[in-house]
Amino acid sequence: MAATDELSSKLSHRLQIEEGTAEAVAVDVARPQDGADGKASSADAELSALLTRREALNQGQELPRSSAKVCNPYTEFKEFSRSQIKDMERMFKTYDLEKDNYIDMMELKLMMEKLGAPQTHLGLKNMMKEVDEDLDSRLSFREFLLIFRKAAAGELAEDSGLSALARLSEIDVSSEGVKGAKSFFEAKVHAVNASNRFEEEIRQEQEQRKKEAEEQKKRRAAFKEKQSAFE
Repeated sequence: MAATDELSSKLSHRLQIEEGTAEAVAVDVARPQDGADGKASSADAELSALLTRREALNQGQELPRSSAKVCNPYTEFKEFSRSQIKDMERMFKTYDLEKDNYIDMMELKLMMEKLGAPQTHLGLKNMMKEVDEDLDSRLSFREFLLIFRKAAAGELAEDSGLSALARLSEIDVSSEGVKGAKSFFEAKVHAVNASNRFEEEIRQEQEQRKKEAEEQKKRRAAFKEKQSAFE
């Protein structure tokens, strides 16, 4: 397992160099104790995966620490219609420049600039922190949807970066688009009212058909009565 141990040591040292916690100098390879071969092999695989991801990230960004939660947005985010979620998905894919199904810090920076609400580095970190549930310094689509859920629930500070993102994104949740948490609630009320109107129209149509059937029945009865008078 000498080659495996050496790979593990080199990968660990490489990550430390990129984090700035170690200098690029030769290091001695630590030999595992008896019975540690299995653990070393598992560590090699993990470190290799982390290093591969790290090399794909922009310089200076944090290393992901866990994978994003898998979800079905249509069942988990029932407060939004399929159309609204599709709009959010299109927006997410527009700013996912690396096409890796995540929006990282640089992509978030570019998004906010495009929306006309540029943020400082600290502002971007605060935005990311508020919905980055798995602490990997990037947004999955699920975490992106959390922004709009928080906006709908009125949980975002008016002057926060996330509030600006939700307000400026113009996701179509009503005829006027997203204009902050207020419009989300108005859209919800509008949807309920629209559903009630639809049900009311159906009820009126049923009553109208029933009324017409009764009138037709009366006309037939009157006709038969007149007909019998001539027999």
